[in-house]
Amino acid sequence: MPDATMPDVTLTPTGPALAPRYREPADRPAPANPYLRLFALPGTRAFVLGNLIARLPVGMFGVGIVLLIARSYDSYALAGSVSAAGLVASGLTAPWIARLVDRYGQARVAPPAVLWAVLGQLTLVACVHERAPAWALVATTLLTSTAPNLGGMSRARWAHLLKDDPDSLHTANAFEQAADELCFMLGPVLAALLCSALFPAAGALTGSALLLTGTLLFAAQRATEPPVAPRTATAGPSPLRAPGMPALLAMFLATGAVFGSMEVSTLAYVDGPGAGPVLALQAAGSCVAGLVYGRVRRAVPLAACLAAMTALMTLPLPAAALTGSLPALAGALLLAGMATAPTMVTGMGTVQRLTPEGRLNEGMTLAVTALLGGIAIGSATGGWLVDHAPSPTYGFLLPPVAAALALTARVTARSRA
Repeated sequence: MPDATMPDVTLTPTGPALAPRYREPADRPAPANPYLRLFALPGTRAFVLGNLIARLPVGMFGVGIVLLIARSYDSYALAGSVSAAGLVASGLTAPWIARLVDRYGQARVAPPAVLWAVLGQLTLVACVHERAPAWALVATTLLTSTAPNLGGMSRARWAHLLKDDPDSLHTANAFEQAADELCFMLGPVLAALLCSALFPAAGALTGSALLLTGTLLFAAQRATEPPVAPRTATAGPSPLRAPGMPALLAMFLATGAVFGSMEVSTLAYVDGPGAGPVLALQAAGSCVAGLVYGRVRRAVPLAACLAAMTALMTLPLPAAALTGSLPALAGALLLAGMATAPTMVTGMGTVQRLTPEGRLNEGMTLAVTALLGGIAIGSATGGWLVDHAPSPTYGFLLPPVAAALALTARVTARSRA
């Protein structure tokens, strides 16, 4: 069998010469589509599949727990408060878990941490079933706070694989944000359908099973796992001390409040099985925008992304207040979501640039922690407002206000730099 690496030759009167016919190259050219180039890398498809399965419950737990508690206790304020308590606890524990991931590796830390979080979810469901007092629900939800930042671990793998290719890393970050939005798009729909068609706890229970299964599949892909950082690297200054990081975290905090208040306000306004699909449209708009943004060679300034998000987040309020039409609200949420992904992609890219080497999981987890803290504030504030305001429509005042605060934090930080 001829060697494919040797050139074809023909005999001429003066000796051998290259044959003037096609020779198949030894290496196939890289795909023109930047997303196909990502998945041409060995092992990327396997770790992405497991990570997506594990991240889908992120979009399920919020809606599943809110619907479960609201229907059992007839209080969106209590549901929002319990959800907020879980998010705050996760925000406090996530940086420490990320530090363990940086030091000991994803495969050693993620499975036991997720197993404990799943046990916490099962305990919370049992407490709601037994009509436990409110303080018990808040205390129990603290047990779920050990789940690691799965999206951050996936981004860390891309950062390791593409450390010498910034354009491809931008595309990978855009894909990861689109994956987040896909989970937030499908998760609420799945949770709402399960809670409505089966029983109120079905969303949380299904999410727990997917979280554990996906994490085990993801952790099993050792070939693409980033190397463990040396102790000297993890013992250095915290990413919090990196120049510009505190202001960036303040921006993520306000951005999280946009998401938390929008979710609770929409759930209260729709108040039925249609809430999941309506919320999914916001994530769908963000998902499409993120995929398009990933093909752009140069990132848009973060302040411009935040300004666009502030403007688009004003749309759901008139759609709900003036028309009272569910299709109009759904269309407004679709448009409102289109500035979310570019904001998050650009923000996460900035985090990656600011984080010291060897502490990438911790740096990105701090950003997610700030985001979760903002979601908690938005959920609690939104739940209180829709319970005490004359109409749930008032809840849609909160997202544009929070987006404006995020823009203010970014512009102020840039002006002081």
